Amino acid sequence: MSFSIVIPSRYASTRLEGKALVDIAGKPMIQRVWEKAIESSAASVVIATDDQRIRDAATSFGAQVCMTSDRHPSGTDRLAQVASDLNMPADHIVVNVQGDEPLIPPAVIDQVAANLHSNQAAAIATLCEEIQTNEEIHNPNAVKVVFDINGMALYFSRATIPWARDEFSVGLAKRPSQGSWFRHIGIYAYRVGFLERFVDWSPAPLEQLEQLEQLRALYNGEAIHVEEACHRVPAGVDTAEDLHKVREYFANGVRV
Repeated sequence: MSFSIVIPSRYASTRLEGKALVDIAGKPMIQRVWEKAIESSAASVVIATDDQRIRDAATSFGAQVCMTSDRHPSGTDRLAQVASDLNMPADHIVVNVQGDEPLIPPAVIDQVAANLHSNQAAAIATLCEEIQTNEEIHNPNAVKVVFDINGMALYFSRATIPWARDEFSVGLAKRPSQGSWFRHIGIYAYRVGFLERFVDWSPAPLEQLEQLEQLRALYNGEAIHVEEACHRVPAGVDTAEDLHKVREYFANGVRV
C-alpha cells in the first residue's frame, strides 16, 4: 500500500492569526506537524498553502510545497488541487493531516490510510474515540459519529447521538448506564477519484445545518469507514490557550 499526506495550511485564522508559523519550542507549528507526518509510512508529504510566508518557512526545513488557489472554500478542495497538480492516479490514497496538529501520532496516520485501503467500498476513512464524560456527550463542539456493524458511518452530528430515550428524558446530568458515544477525530483518508467528484458537488443541506463537511459525502451516497483510533489523538491548536498547552508539552512533557 502506498499513500501520500497533504497538510493544508493557511495563514489566516479567526482565533489565532498566523498560527501555522507560531513558535513551538524553537520551530514553527507547521514544521512540528510535518515532522510527525514524515514519521509515518507515507510515500510523500506535501504542504499545501496559498501563502508565501508559509511556503518560505516550509522550504527552509526541506518540505515539499504545493502552492494552491486562495479561493478554495475548504481544505478538501485544496487537497483536490494538489492531487490534480501532482497527477495522482484515481485510486491513490491521500491522507489529510491538519496543519494545526503538532502532536498527531504517526501511527494513526498509517491506520486511517490502511483502513481505506482495506475497505474498497468506502471513499473515505476516518477515526473516532470513545467519549468518556457526560459533559462531552452533550457538547456541540464535540462531533459525534454513529456507525454500523461494518464500521461504516451512519451519521455525524453536533447533537447528542445516539439519544438515550429513557434516561435522557429525566435529565442530562447523568451518563446513561448503557451505551457508547464516539467523538469524531478529524483525520481523513481519501481516494483521489473521490476528491475529483467532491469538488463538483454543491454544499449539502445537512452539511450547511451542522457545519460538517463530511456530511456532503454521505448526502451524495458515498461510504465513510470509521474505526477507533489506535492511539489517543491530542487536540489541535485552535486558540491561544491550546497553543500554551502544546508549548507546555514540549517544554515539560505536560499532557494536553
